Amino acid sequence: MDTSPALILLLTLGFCCPGIYGQSLEIKVRSPKDITQLRLGQKLELECHTDKSHGAFWILRDSSGTLHFIAFISSVSRATFEGGQRTSPRFEASKDNTIYRLAVKSFTPQDEGSYFCVMNLNQMLHFSPGQRAFLPVITTTVASSTPGSTTQRGITEDPNLTTPVPEGRMQEDLNFFCHIFIWVPLAGACLLLLIALVITIVLCQQTRRRRCRCKRPANGKPPTKPRTQN
Repeated sequence: MDTSPALILLLTLGFCCPGIYGQSLEIKVRSPKDITQLRLGQKLELECHTDKSHGAFWILRDSSGTLHFIAFISSVSRATFEGGQRTSPRFEASKDNTIYRLAVKSFTPQDEGSYFCVMNLNQMLHFSPGQRAFLPVITTTVASSTPGSTTQRGITEDPNLTTPVPEGRMQEDLNFFCHIFIWVPLAGACLLLLIALVITIVLCQQTRRRRCRCKRPANGKPPTKPRTQN
């Protein structure tokens, strides 16, 4: 979310140094009773109750500790969201007397964290206690070795599902294909090299025979013609 640097600086000082900004103003955040059973896509509604009507900020601190500006609701019930927009595709904000409401239209993992209601009164920031909102952790069930019993961790497995291929079998198949891709080209290259070597030897032998057709004398001297007597 886009945030104002000055606002984030003030909020950070308020979280880190609570003694600087007073906490005398009574601010309470209320949420549905089933907030611990949030579901993906569920609408989450929060209420900020106070005895003053000077406008309020809604701030989200995510799981990494980063602060995100959500909305500012003025004393005349005018809501301003990130980027100075009057509406938001994710949130709704409204005011009823001294109750400032915030609604998350469709809760997603991006909306997880602690929600705070912040008011600026007499140049002092006042924070409400944080309201945590997280989706439940979904885990899978691992079947035990005993027939008819399972180790419960969340979702139950269907025993009729097809058993996956064992890891060892998959590794053997991968090794087999690797051997094919490595050894087949290597064997082909060796065969071509052997054929080329045989052809080279045959050609060399033919060339040598052509050069050695004339017989040399035993003494190594060239033959001479007999002299005729007059």
